[in-house]
Amino acid sequence: MTVEAIGLMVLLVTAGGFALLGLIHASQQTINLEEYLISRNRFGSGLAFATILASAMGVWILFSVPEVGATSGIAGIVGYGLAQAAPAAIISLIGPRIRQLMPHGHSLNEYVLHRFGNAMYGLTLAIIVFYMFIYLTAELTGIAKAVQIMADVPLGWTALVVITATFLYTTYGGLGATVFTDAVQLVVIVPLLAICAAVAIVSLNGFGAALQPIQVNTPELLSFGYLPGIKFGATLIIAIIAAEMFNQTNWQRIYACRSNATVTRAFFGAAIATVPMLCIAGGLGLIASQFGFTDDRAFFSLMERLEPPVWFLMGVLVLALALVMSTMSSLLNGVASLFTGDLMRLMPHLQTSGLLRASRVITVAIGLPAIGIAAQGFNVLYLFLLADLVCAGAVFPVIYGLYARRLNGTIALWSSVIGIAAGALFFPKPDFTPWTGLPFAGDLLVSFIVPILVSGAIVLIWTAIGSRRNAELFDFSILQTKIQPYRDRVEAVPELTD
Repeated sequence: MTVEAIGLMVLLVTAGGFALLGLIHASQQTINLEEYLISRNRFGSGLAFATILASAMGVWILFSVPEVGATSGIAGIVGYGLAQAAPAAIISLIGPRIRQLMPHGHSLNEYVLHRFGNAMYGLTLAIIVFYMFIYLTAELTGIAKAVQIMADVPLGWTALVVITATFLYTTYGGLGATVFTDAVQLVVIVPLLAICAAVAIVSLNGFGAALQPIQVNTPELLSFGYLPGIKFGATLIIAIIAAEMFNQTNWQRIYACRSNATVTRAFFGAAIATVPMLCIAGGLGLIASQFGFTDDRAFFSLMERLEPPVWFLMGVLVLALALVMSTMSSLLNGVASLFTGDLMRLMPHLQTSGLLRASRVITVAIGLPAIGIAAQGFNVLYLFLLADLVCAGAVFPVIYGLYARRLNGTIALWSSVIGIAAGALFFPKPDFTPWTGLPFAGDLLVSFIVPILVSGAIVLIWTAIGSRRNAELFDFSILQTKIQPYRDRVEAVPELTD
């Protein structure tokens, strides 16, 4: 049997196996609307930690992180690790505040609707859907590339198989099935990632020998003071923090945690665990650079260059599938939960069965277009950066609104729009060249600093000076009274009369 045939079989069996586990777990649960979308106060620290970490560790860690390691060196790797850990650390602090303000909440867009009004709600919803769709597309693109490299399967076919398997248990079991499979997938991910690092180092005759060609040819990559690496690391810290605040999967898990203490422990624990995992992936990219592998396929090119046995390459494929399905299931369920509240407001007489059916249809509708985009094989890192830019313009007013009573919806909206537009002027084209003639155009760090500074300055100036003309302050208790749990709706049965 050829490597390609074995790879295709591993793809089908692994994807099908995870789907089967999710379906079996879901079949043993009683699923109502609230459980399907939020699983409120259900999970303790261990399971919460597992799902937070697994859902964050998508297949991008085998593409984006090694690429950064190969081009920006140790400084870039450390920056990426800190950047990915920072959002979870921040949520461990603000998560209890969110639960306190909105004990029955479900989503970020729900908070924005009641805090800032319809206009800001519309912008925020568009940003969340755009970011999560790009994230989903990037994940599908990543796994399609991985399977193409190792088994020569067309990009579109891989994307179709993976998303179909994920659809099966996500649309049936909701968040509960997603959290359960996340825990299983994390058990697969951690040892396989460690094995990849160990095999690479042993194959190259030890850690010192693996780094020796880099020390000779590109010693700057091994320096913590390498300026381009530091700069790119700083860019990622700003970009990822901004984007992850708009990731609905984080908001779901804030409410799925059993208590405020669980939120703090689980998210902070995930933040700590993220750093070594990304350092391993980035380190493999650094090692790959000695062979001239510096694009987003550096990790997989290195694995093939080492000429390991077929069973090891199939283990790498299982690792990639576990990574992508853990993240995709969370993204699909998160997107469905975004729209369910809107459906309940727009169709107040729709029964629970109809709402669940609509949520499942929405999940599929969001996922299908991603297959076509994934088949194009775009650069995974650029897709993420594009989504991060949009989030950077709106993150300050949204999060600041959790604390500032003077901030109103009009200023939140305009500060976000102006911030996004300002950052876009400096954001590069897909080939990372500038598209405007402005100074610093094409500079990623500048393109992420500008929207946050612009939107933040507008908000702070208004709340410090302009809002004093209007002394009306937001009443945070509104978030407790107006946002209620999703109640199951049953069809009214007419009373029998004599």
